[in-house]
Amino acid sequence: MKKFVFAGILYCLSIVALDAAAQTKPGAVNLTDLKFTVHEAPEWTALLKRDSGWFGGDGIYTIPLNGIEHKQAGEKDKVLFIFSDSMIGEVREGTLTTGFKMIHNSVAYLNGNKPAANQMKFYWDEDKAGQPESIFIPRTTKTDSTDYYWLGDGFVNQEMANTTYIFGYRVRNVSSGAFGFKEVGNTLIKIPAGSKPPYKDLQQMDTPFYLTDKDGDIGSFGAGIYANTAKTGAPKPDGYLYIYGVHGQRKNMMVARVLPKDFETFKKWTFYDGTAWVSDMNKVADVTDNVSNELSVTALPDGRYALVFQVGGMSTAVGLRIGASPVGPFGPIIKLWDCKPDLTEKTYVVYNAKAHPSLSAPGELLISYNINSVDFINDLKKQPNLYRPRFIRVKFGSIK
Repeated sequence: MKKFVFAGILYCLSIVALDAAAQTKPGAVNLTDLKFTVHEAPEWTALLKRDSGWFGGDGIYTIPLNGIEHKQAGEKDKVLFIFSDSMIGEVREGTLTTGFKMIHNSVAYLNGNKPAANQMKFYWDEDKAGQPESIFIPRTTKTDSTDYYWLGDGFVNQEMANTTYIFGYRVRNVSSGAFGFKEVGNTLIKIPAGSKPPYKDLQQMDTPFYLTDKDGDIGSFGAGIYANTAKTGAPKPDGYLYIYGVHGQRKNMMVARVLPKDFETFKKWTFYDGTAWVSDMNKVADVTDNVSNELSVTALPDGRYALVFQVGGMSTAVGLRIGASPVGPFGPIIKLWDCKPDLTEKTYVVYNAKAHPSLSAPGELLISYNINSVDFINDLKKQPNLYRPRFIRVKFGSIK
């Protein structure tokens, strides 16, 4: 186990003038200081190191099926894991056998809150030839025949018959390069309560929550969801769902909100313009930047909020910004973890860190980040288990 442990009060000096001024106001929320320790969580990392069937994937989000987002799942609860690009095949004595296949998404269910391999089962679909196939395939009116899904965040909507909603990003390949893909649309996937994989009764709907910004860069909502309702166990509920989006080269973060009962009524969504909630998505403000396309917002034990992400989207640092509310203001980047020791080859990359509150003990956050390679197939043949999430555990202290 690595001994990278960061402890004590971390003082961030690179704070912008606006945040610095805010700290001088009476009663202002401290956005710069955080007392914590952080260690690897090897038991969770080992849970996803597998040699048969599902043996790799990224895009990991976790959804407690009881709908309670803000506390650790119980021993009798079930947690849904959703993955984007996933590898299906066999690894024997450290060697990847022929016949493996990449599909674009898969799921798994974990019974309870412990990383027990015998309590976790993975699922994918099969095509007509019996070969592995993605669970979720785009079938909306705007879908092109070559589109596929990568998955955003999801939740169980207790106000709508415990339906599970998952954001699906419609993606299209545009070249054969390592980054030869483009997001072309935003979709909601709707799974009825009690449905079983491969969810043949699911529904899909195109959403308007896909935009082109003033610089011509695309953006989309669904990178993270904060359910601020009493039923989800939120400590300061106001009844709203907060949905986070990311756009542009600077990985700017924007926020929408809607009542759970109105989740499918897109005209009732509003967008934070920096001072108020407005109905025009094109007026949405950037509340912070340098986040990643997958992220999380979680309430901290001291009443503040933790925005967790990979700094800049794809870097070696897992970052955290402290928020005064689910929409900020957010403080400077606090670097929680250095992922460099995982990058044992120059071709390896790390991305899309996020927290998993339903798997986290009180006063802690379990955080995952993904490892991949820009020379994917060649590196996978050398290290079949490289492509999977790694986990760390952050324990929080109090600021006096």
